[in-house]
Formats: sequence, C-alpha cells, structure tokens
Amino acid sequence: YLSTIMQAKLSGITHEQVEKIHNKVGKTAPFAANRAKALISSVFNYAKDKRLYSGENPAEGITGFAEDARERFAQADELSALLAAVAQSDQRDYFLLSLLTGARRSNVQAMAWRDLDLPGTVWRIGKTKNGTPQNVPLSPEAVMVLNARRERAGTSPFVFPGTGKTGHLVEPKKAWATILRTASLLRLLDARNLDEAARTEAEALLAEGLAKAEKRYHAQAAAEHIDPADFAMTDLRIHDLRRTLGSWQAKTGASLAIIGKSLNHKTLQATAIYARLDLDPVRQSMNTATSAMLEAAGLKEGAAVLPLPKKSRGGA
Repeated sequence: YLSTIMQAKLSGITHEQVEKIHNKVGKTAPFAANRAKALISSVFNYAKDKRLYSGENPAEGITGFAEDARERFAQADELSALLAAVAQSDQRDYFLLSLLTGARRSNVQAMAWRDLDLPGTVWRIGKTKNGTPQNVPLSPEAVMVLNARRERAGTSPFVFPGTGKTGHLVEPKKAWATILRTASLLRLLDARNLDEAARTEAEALLAEGLAKAEKRYHAQAAAEHIDPADFAMTDLRIHDLRRTLGSWQAKTGASLAIIGKSLNHKTLQATAIYARLDLDPVRQSMNTATSAMLEAAGLKEGAAVLPLPKKSRGGA
C-alpha cells in the first residue's frame, strides 16, 4: 500500500499523499488503511524522537475509518463441513492444531519439537506476540495429532518444516482458501439432502476437482432456488480458528479469566488474575471446549474419542 512513498525522503511526503493513500485503500480495506496510516505516523514519530526529522507528521489529522469488531467463529452447523474440508488439506495438521490449541498462527507455524512435552501434554512457547511466554495445555486430540506427526517427522526441528529462510511453514493462505471453498460446497450439499448415490457421486466429483464440482452443484442449487452464498464460509479467517476455541470455551461455561489465560490475552485489568491461575482449570476448559466442538462435528460420541478424519472425506 505504501509503495508510492517507500523511496521518498520524509521531508518529501505530504499530508495530501498520505490522505490519498488512506482513502484509496479504505474503499476496499478500511482496517488495512488504518494500519497503513498508523505505520506512517509511527515512522515519523520515531524519526522525530531520534532527532532525524523536525517537520510535521503528515499522518496527523487524518480520520480513521470505522472498524467493526471481529466476532466471527465457526458455528456448530459449520464445524462438520469445516473439519471435513480440513481433513482433505495437505496442511491438515496445521489447521487442526490451530483450532485445538487456540494459539496464534505465527506460533503454530514456528512450533518446535523441543518445546513440546507430549507426555506432560504441554506446549511451551518462549515468546508470544504480546511479549510473554505461554504454556499451552494440549488436549488428547492435539496430542494424537502431534504423536502421529512425530512418527513420520524428518530431521527438521520444526513440527511444520518449510523450505524458506525461516525453516518452518509460512502462513498457508492458498490452502486455507481451498478449505473454505470446500467447506462451503459441503454445506451446500448437506442442505440439499442428496440421497446416498447422489452424495457419493458429488464427493467423487469433488475429489476430481473443486472448481468442476462447484460449477455443477452451484448450477443445480440455483435451479432449485437455493443460493450457494447462504452456505458460504469464505469469510472465516485463519485467526478465527483461535477465536473459535475461545468462543466454545465461553459456550461451555468457562470464565473470561480462564479464556484469557488459555489464549494468552494481555490486558491491564486481567493480567493479575491470569497470573494466579494454574494450568489445571485451563486444561479442563480447553478439553471441554474441544470435546464439544468435535461432538458437534460428529467426530466424538460421549467420552469416546473417534479417529480424526483422513485426507479423503470419502475414505474416512
């Protein structure tokens, strides 16, 4: 967004330029526009603090766009399709652990074997986004995923190795987009109440190619006066997996303090309360929320943990 002023001297950047960038970006991405404006302001304030610049801050006086609070998370009627779509992804384990731990995506991407105590069911994160360490209780389902992954792990120190300079996975946006499209189509198929033969045919076509399956079944739905958009999940973000765990903790009776401890939130009001909590109530709450999510998705019955789905929905 800031490429037009990236090479400019601070003294050459005007209020009008910043306002133009902010307004242009804000037409489609108001949140990003506000972050871009804030970044510009921070650069100028830093330069003034270091006495590298003595002029005006061109970002001052620009009114930010209104931002709606993000409250999206996977609902009970979405979990089955979402987890079935995740099961078909090459990044299945990454997305499952993002959901089951509620950890920030950057921490899940950089998860290292040395930080995992699988017998003790704890994942120790040395430093999180808010600058503090975190001990994440691992549910039985999360341990199941990690043990299976450990059995086939190579020599990389990371749970999710990557070929880039970090050595670990970098945010898999394309894989997530495919998951959401697949989940949306599965929800549409569920809504149409296809018989067994038609459903088997649909899943076979989906296995051949997502775009081909979407074209056929979106057309069939339209002919039946069913709007595929009513079943779309494409507005769900990777970060919403983290919010999903917290939301299901709230659904299953966890206190705000427990939820904050689980997700490593840092607020002035709650930090002291979080510090006094140990992992046992946090673990119980996370395990209860995980069980409720998997039961809603049809993957758990009572106290019995069923095997997590394989990559192929049809062969699960």
